[in-house]
Amino acid sequence: MKSNRKHAIITGGSSGIGQALALRLARQGLHLSIIARRSKPLRHTQILLEQAARSPEQQILALSADVSDRHSAEEAIQTAITHSGPPHLLITCAGIAYAHYFQEIPIEIFEETMAINYFGTLYCIHAALPAMEQQQVGQIAIVSSGAGLIGIYGYTAYCASKFALRGLAEALRGELKPLGIRVSIVYPPDTDTPQLAAENQTKPLATRQITATAQLWQPDAVARVILEGLAKGKFAITPGIEMTILSRFHSLLAPLLNPYFDRIVARHPRC
Repeated sequence: MKSNRKHAIITGGSSGIGQALALRLARQGLHLSIIARRSKPLRHTQILLEQAARSPEQQILALSADVSDRHSAEEAIQTAITHSGPPHLLITCAGIAYAHYFQEIPIEIFEETMAINYFGTLYCIHAALPAMEQQQVGQIAIVSSGAGLIGIYGYTAYCASKFALRGLAEALRGELKPLGIRVSIVYPPDTDTPQLAAENQTKPLATRQITATAQLWQPDAVARVILEGLAKGKFAITPGIEMTILSRFHSLLAPLLNPYFDRIVARHPRC
């Protein structure tokens, strides 16, 4: 059942930053459709959203789908649109990270990382865009990473996928602006999420040292900055001073950071 209430679709909405965004938007009164692979976390988050909703009229839809599969992603987006109307906001948070040495990462991990992080984002945008274009209004927020701005030791699979999102967002921005659709890209810092806990299991010691100096953010704090940036129509949304500086000056900073990274790596040779 459709209404005049705004509708937000969030991929990766069952945990981490995606869940935090969904909770904030539920409190603002939006219809919400969250998409993720695992049914149990989805159902748990759906209950949290229903409890957080401002009004009983809000529609909270939880869809289990693998965004790396084009048919699954398209079907989930179309189900969300049929249920709650065209999306005013699409946030693509679904993603995975695997930190390890390049030669020890199976090729299948590279393929899966690109399939979920990049193509999963592309499929969902492509599926939602006709409905957005028809209403001539909408926002798309692509969640990348600080690793989408500068290459980091141990993150060959992850960095490549997040760099790809940056290119997609930059190209889409100008193309969709005349249609009334705004595009933003988000560069979150390290955030205390299940994904970070998972990648820490395989992260090389040198990578741990390189990222250790960065402030660890909580998902809700990142979600707050993202929504504030979207409200202001920002293209690049950068939680924290470190991400802001890196976003603006990454090309200039890389020649300075690489020797620093190299010194850390030299102190932690591979076993």
